[in-house]
Amino acid sequence: MANKISRVKTPRANLLRGVILLCRGKAAGFSEIGAGPQDFLSSLAPMIAFPLVGTVLMLSSGRWREAATDFMAALCAVLAPPVLSYVLARRWGREEQWFRFATAFNWCQWVLPLLVSLLVLTSGVMVQGGLSPKASIGLLACILLAYAFWLHWFLARHGLDLSKGRAALLVFMVNLGTIILVAGPQLVQLYLFGSHAA
Repeated sequence: MANKISRVKTPRANLLRGVILLCRGKAAGFSEIGAGPQDFLSSLAPMIAFPLVGTVLMLSSGRWREAATDFMAALCAVLAPPVLSYVLARRWGREEQWFRFATAFNWCQWVLPLLVSLLVLTSGVMVQGGLSPKASIGLLACILLAYAFWLHWFLARHGLDLSKGRAALLVFMVNLGTIILVAGPQLVQLYLFGSHAA
């Protein structure tokens, strides 16, 4: 009997399936993503690796100031959302759910560049249909932003078990704080080195 029980296969988590479910507004996707410290670090690693590669390429071409400020801005963009959301989660007594939310948030960010590609193709179709390029890009940018904010809100609402209002407040505070932190290094560069810094 014990041997039979040990042979029973437990369903394995599927990261891609989890991301697709979450991006479609299905909270069941959280069970596929993971909810521990290691899961969070795994989701964070590729988000840091890409800016790091870009920084190394800039350094190899001698643009050390630009490389440093761009890497600081990218690092702030990656780390600010988890840090700021953790502060709010702890304040609202949701520390235990935070890893689940933050891990899902990181993985779901990779869907947005794919949507940009699809929207670029859609923009071409709209222009051929008679809409001006400026209007089509503006319309599709608004759609992308609306979806990105909705996805962030959905993940906060269900990942942290927040009310609709608190989830909206978290999205506002995290995005505002991230914008301020990301713009900081660029503003410092302009102040210290001027617009012609290389």
